[in-house]
Amino acid sequence: MSRPRETLFDNDAWAAARPRLSVLIPFLRDDPSRLLAALDREALDGQAEIVVLDDGSADEALAEAVRAAVSALALPVRFVRLSANIGRARGRNRLATHARGEWYLFLDSDMLPDAPAFLAAYLSLIETEAPAVVFGGFSVRQAPQVRAHALHRRMALKSDCAPAEVRRTAPEKHVFTSNLLVRREVFETEAFDEGFAGWGWEDVEWAMRVARRHRIGHIDNTATHLGLDPARTIAAKYEQSAANFARVVARHREVVEHYPSYRAARLLKRVPLRGAWRPALKAIALAEAAPLAARAFAMRLYRAALYAEAV
Repeated sequence: MSRPRETLFDNDAWAAARPRLSVLIPFLRDDPSRLLAALDREALDGQAEIVVLDDGSADEALAEAVRAAVSALALPVRFVRLSANIGRARGRNRLATHARGEWYLFLDSDMLPDAPAFLAAYLSLIETEAPAVVFGGFSVRQAPQVRAHALHRRMALKSDCAPAEVRRTAPEKHVFTSNLLVRREVFETEAFDEGFAGWGWEDVEWAMRVARRHRIGHIDNTATHLGLDPARTIAAKYEQSAANFARVVARHREVVEHYPSYRAARLLKRVPLRGAWRPALKAIALAEAAPLAARAFAMRLYRAALYAEAV
């Protein structure tokens, strides 16, 4: 695969900085300016930098807005703009090549810290424990209440927004690149698998590999996912993720066979005529007039029915 051309823009604070923590933020057609401004409110005495990567948005107005936001920040920031999209795994690996800190903090561009000392909490943890990997948690606390996003909110609260004590029971399963701290030497040994395409599972698969040699920690230092999706987008992402799920099963069956999604897929694999009843599950999940609990159950079953092809 060809290497897209990079355009770099550094703000005035970048050249002289010697950071301990590199915050790595990819985006595609989303403006990360609100997140950048929130991070810049912390006074960190040069301990943190930001690298933000436009993964092929091809939007001049957006690029100019990000450049303006980066110029205004006190934190050292590098803005990397790619001429073409390279995807979630390759994009995050590319971000790491620009990082100068000994720890990386991967943040999605549609996240927003829930606490004013968000980066300071990670720096304190680095100072006291020097962890290999830590996931800080996921919330929808600051996400606006929008009817079109009600299903996503309900499903996120059911699974993604688990507190640290729950996440620790299956450390590798509850890892998302939306709020993930990684020591440089760990990532240099285990980067994201660039064989994943589209949406889903590349972060969990990475954690499965890392967990063989390093402890994966969990703390409650959450960030809100502002970019909740309408039901139709959730379904489309699940459809994209089926091939990625198959890749995980092929490599880590001994781990994933304990997950509810795998067990449900195995059960549904035995049910005949999936091509006939699977669209009905999707229709229920997309029906805004249906009870929210029924829609969430139908969407989970629809995902399992998709994954049944992989198990």
